[in-house]
Amino acid sequence: MTLHIGLLVFPKVQQLDLTGPYDVFCTMPGVEVHLVWKNRDPLQSSTHLTLTPTCTFDDCPDLDVICVPGGVGVDALMEDAETLAFIQQQAANAQYVTSVCTGALVLGAAGLLEGKRATTHWASHGLLEKFGAIPVKERVVRDGNLMTGGGVTAGIDFALTLISEIFDADTSQTIQLQLEYAPAPPFNAGRPDTAPAHVLAIATERATPGLVARQQIVERVTAGRR
Repeated sequence: MTLHIGLLVFPKVQQLDLTGPYDVFCTMPGVEVHLVWKNRDPLQSSTHLTLTPTCTFDDCPDLDVICVPGGVGVDALMEDAETLAFIQQQAANAQYVTSVCTGALVLGAAGLLEGKRATTHWASHGLLEKFGAIPVKERVVRDGNLMTGGGVTAGIDFALTLISEIFDADTSQTIQLQLEYAPAPPFNAGRPDTAPAHVLAIATERATPGLVARQQIVERVTAGRR
């Protein structure tokens, strides 16, 4: 039986949030991966890579796994009634409801994080509580059928973790080996708690304008839930 995995693709998606898990999932036999959006028109990621949806909200099959990646485009999605309704509809019967990076905020806007342990990109981690979530600073967080991955590159870890749960550890490790996924970064600066203070200050300064705008959106989205 085919396992249907749907990755939401949208304008200004962070492409690695999407393509990291996509490569992992597409390596599996018996898995059909869908790139889902409102239409099939090509769209641009946040770094201007062109991506083409493979199905629409209207013709998307029932998904066993729905995954929402992150990126600056999530700001618009949090107030997009059509997209939120699609996510809610698919999540109702999905085996797993998942996200990578700031895609967790879209799940929150869809009302799917209430009382759940979850993670997201470090710069937006403080917004999870606004959606009733329990923020956890881990690379991959599982709570029932909800699985969330941290920022950007954590999408690969998330996908391998999910494959190990759906299938088994050997299957996941085989994919890891095929992809030669053995991270050995040149610097230990991938997390706020390990990055040099001046590097963290630069990254925080760069993130602040977008985060302020995102906070305002989250305030609007959650205002009626209090």
